[in-house]
Amino acid sequence: MQAYRQAIAEGADALECDVRLTRDGHLVCVHDRRIDRTSNGTGTVSEFDLATLGQLDFAAWKDERSIHAGEDQLVEGVEGRAASGQPAPVLTLETLLQEVLAAPRRVRLLIETKHPTRYAGQVEKQLVRLLRRYGLADPRTEQTSVVTVMSFSELALRRVRQRAPRLPTVLLIQRPAPWRASGRLPRGVAIAGPGVRLLRGRPDFVRRVQAHGHPVYAWTVNNQNDLDLALSFDVAGVITDRPADVLEGIGHLG
Repeated sequence: MQAYRQAIAEGADALECDVRLTRDGHLVCVHDRRIDRTSNGTGTVSEFDLATLGQLDFAAWKDERSIHAGEDQLVEGVEGRAASGQPAPVLTLETLLQEVLAAPRRVRLLIETKHPTRYAGQVEKQLVRLLRRYGLADPRTEQTSVVTVMSFSELALRRVRQRAPRLPTVLLIQRPAPWRASGRLPRGVAIAGPGVRLLRGRPDFVRRVQAHGHPVYAWTVNNQNDLDLALSFDVAGVITDRPADVLEGIGHLG
């Protein structure tokens, strides 16, 4: 939460989180399938109930050699640095959502559902159910939506569209599947999310995506060279661990 608050303070337009489902059906903001790397526990997220995860320290992994964000923030999309030195319980999506809604200015939330998982479609089901409780599952338009859902899984995004057709969705792309070489995205998915390596290695693909009218959110952009590359594509969003640095870099370019 400290990292997210810092990202808001540094001017991020949105925050990004990765969510997984606990054994008792709660969505928690944990990137890895296992908790070994980012907590003082061991095992997979799906094996634990929320109360047990709440007893672990999810700041234990940070030290002087490893201070970086565990989650992404968007500057029209951007990521914040994680603070270190304080124990931290697992962060639930609901708690983060409340923080976003209480922010002193409009801040969006990009939620990545992680797959594969033993709970499959339950992740998207619980996500839409939570958003509906807060009146966020049926925005008037995609442009006015507070929440955007992202995934590397086309099936996951299809599940979201079936339950909440007006929520904007982003297909994250590490390498394009052969059937996506034309640059067309799945029906109902408007935004492409290529990694910065894909921008560098397959600029032709990214241009084709844009030629089909799809905005692009590029990840993870953490240095000036990558920022220059992303901006040369006129991307709609930049996902980074360093919102202040990226905003400064954009400002220097006018």
